[in-house]
Amino acid sequence: MNIRVVALTMSLGLVLFDCGSGKVSTNDLAVNSPIESTIDLSNTTNDKVPVTINPGRFTVESVVYRLPRVVQGTYSVSDFGKYIEDVKAIDYDGNEIPVIKLDTNSWSIENAKSLDKITYYVNDTYDIETGGGIGGEQPFSPAGTNIEAENFVLNLHGFIGYFDTLKTNQYKLDVTAPADFTRSSALQSIASTPSDDNKFLTISYVAPRYFDITDNPMMYGNLEVEEFQVGDIKIVLSVYSPNKVHSATSLKENIQKMMKAQKAFLGDINATSRYDIYLYLSEGKENSPKGFGALEHHTSTVVVLPESMDKETLDETMTDVVSHEFFHIITPLSVHSEDVHYFDYFNPTFSKHLWMYEGFTEYFATLFQVNQSIVEKEDFYNKIMGKIDASKNFNDAMSFTIMSENILKDEYKDEYANVYQKGALIGMCMDILMREESNGNRSVLSLMKELSNRYGKNKPFEDDKLIGEIIEMTYPSIGEFLNTHVVGDLPINYQEFFDKVGLSIGDKRVKANYIMMNGAPIVSGDGQKGTIFFTEAALRNSFWKEQGVQANDVIKSIDGEVLTLANANLVLQKVFMWKPGKDIEVVLDRNGEEIIIKTTTTQGYMKGKGLIETEESTEAQKNLREAWLKG
Repeated sequence: MNIRVVALTMSLGLVLFDCGSGKVSTNDLAVNSPIESTIDLSNTTNDKVPVTINPGRFTVESVVYRLPRVVQGTYSVSDFGKYIEDVKAIDYDGNEIPVIKLDTNSWSIENAKSLDKITYYVNDTYDIETGGGIGGEQPFSPAGTNIEAENFVLNLHGFIGYFDTLKTNQYKLDVTAPADFTRSSALQSIASTPSDDNKFLTISYVAPRYFDITDNPMMYGNLEVEEFQVGDIKIVLSVYSPNKVHSATSLKENIQKMMKAQKAFLGDINATSRYDIYLYLSEGKENSPKGFGALEHHTSTVVVLPESMDKETLDETMTDVVSHEFFHIITPLSVHSEDVHYFDYFNPTFSKHLWMYEGFTEYFATLFQVNQSIVEKEDFYNKIMGKIDASKNFNDAMSFTIMSENILKDEYKDEYANVYQKGALIGMCMDILMREESNGNRSVLSLMKELSNRYGKNKPFEDDKLIGEIIEMTYPSIGEFLNTHVVGDLPINYQEFFDKVGLSIGDKRVKANYIMMNGAPIVSGDGQKGTIFFTEAALRNSFWKEQGVQANDVIKSIDGEVLTLANANLVLQKVFMWKPGKDIEVVLDRNGEEIIIKTTTTQGYMKGKGLIETEESTEAQKNLREAWLKG
C-alpha cells in the first residue's frame, strides 16, 4: 500500500504541493464478541470528538489498547496515539480503573476483568499540520483526520484502536451526527436511529475485523456525493469544497471518463464491485491541510488537493492521482505479501516488493492514458522522460528490495518517493521485455492478471518466493532484469530498452512549468532574511527569460500576495498551477530596485532531454512500439 504524493518538495523546505457483553471465554475475549465502538460527532468540543470502546468481557487480568503507530499505505510513522486525550477505563459499576500509558500509542489496563468500556477524546490532524508530506511530524494529510463544524474526514485509524489479540474480532461502529449531515461510507450500515428530537442520527456499521475499520474511511458533513456505474463497478465520488469552488457534479464527467478508460485497459480484472473517492479541497488557510496527494485503500482513496486549482488543472490532477489509486485494486488488493495481509500497526514489517505495488501501479496509471487515447504519445514520452530525470534525484545504485524491506530506517526512508519514478520505469522495462519475448502478446498487465488468479485478495504470497515465481511464469530475460536491477543495485540503461521500440533519448525543446524544471525548483530561499529568490535555473525557462528575470532577484509579491518563507507553500503552489493566458503581476527586488512584471503568461520552454521516435526504426521496432503503447 502507498501514499500517492502530489506535493513537490523543494530544496528550501517548501512543499508545493494515516455495559459489556458479559460473554466469557478461555481466550482474552469471547471469539464472536464484537468490539462495540461509538464516535459522537454531535458532541465535539474544541475540535475534539468523544469515542467509546466496549470490548466485551475480558477473562485476563491485563490488556493493552493501542492506536496505530503506522497504517497501511503510509510507509512512515504516524503515531495516531499523539492525538488521543483523557483516556479513561470504566468498570461495570461506573467507576474508573487505573490506566497506564506505555508509550505514545499504547495504554495498559491492569484490572481488565472489570473493564466495561474505554473512553477518550480525539484531536484532528489537519489544523495542526506544519508541513505535510511523508516523514513529517504529522500524518500525511490524506491519512489524517479533520474535525470541524462543516466537515469530518474520518480516517477511522485515527479514532478507533485495537487490542493485540482481538484484531480479527468483528467491529460494530455507531457514528452519531446532526441529522442534516451528508454521510458517505463504504462500510456496511446495519441500522439508522434518530434521536428523540430528530436533531441527530446514529448510523450503525459493521466491519468484519480491525483491518476493515482502517480500510474504509468516511466523510461526514456539508459535502456533495455523486454515484455512477463504470461497467459493473459502482463509483461513489464525495467532494468537500469549503467555498463551493468545485463540486462532485462538476468533477463527475472527467472521473467517469477516466475510470471507463481504466476499466477498458484492465479488461476482465474485477477485484471490487464498489470504489469510493473522497476528495477534500484545502482552502489554503494556516490551519488547512498541506500534504497534497492521496492515500489508497483496497477499494477507496482519500484525496487532498488545493481548492484554488482551476477546473482544468484539478481534472488533470485527479486523472493522475485517482487513476493510480484505483489501479491498486490489482496490487496490493489482489496480489500482496504476508506483510500486507497480516499487517502489524505497531511494529510492522515491510514487503520487498514496493517495485511492484507502487511501481507497476504508477506505470499503469501512466500507460493507460496513452493506451486509451487520453493523452498523445508525446505527452506519454514526456512523462517517462520526467520520471527518468526525477529518479536521478535518488540513489540509483540501491537495491529496491532492500530499500523496500527497510523503508522506515533513516538510511532508506528518503528514497521512498523513487517508487513513483524508478519503480514505474522498472514496470516499463519489464513490459517492453515481455512484449518482445511474446511477439507482442504478453505484458506486465497480463502477468498481474496471472498472479491475481494464482493468489487473490484472500491469499498472500510469500515475500521471498515472488521473484522466483515471476521468473518461472515468464522468461529468463525477466529473471536477469530483476536480479540485476531490482534485487541487484546496477542502474538501468534505459536506452537499451528504448532501442527495442525505436526510441532514442535526445536533445529537444520541452515545455517548462513556471516554478519547477526537471523536478527541481527555479527558486531558493534565504533563511536569515526570510526571502525567496530566483536562481540561475530560472534563466533556462524561456518565459522568465523573456520577462527579464535575473538570478538572485528577490520575489516580493505575486498577484498582490507578499511572498515569505512562511507562506511560500500557499503562494508558490498557485504559481505551479499557472496556465498560459493568465494575467499576472510579479514584484521583484533587484539590489534595492523594484521591478514589476505585469503580463499574460505564455508557454515557457527549456532545452532538455526527450524521447524521439527514430526515423530509421525497423518494422519490428514499430510493431513492438505499437504493441507496447496500444496492445
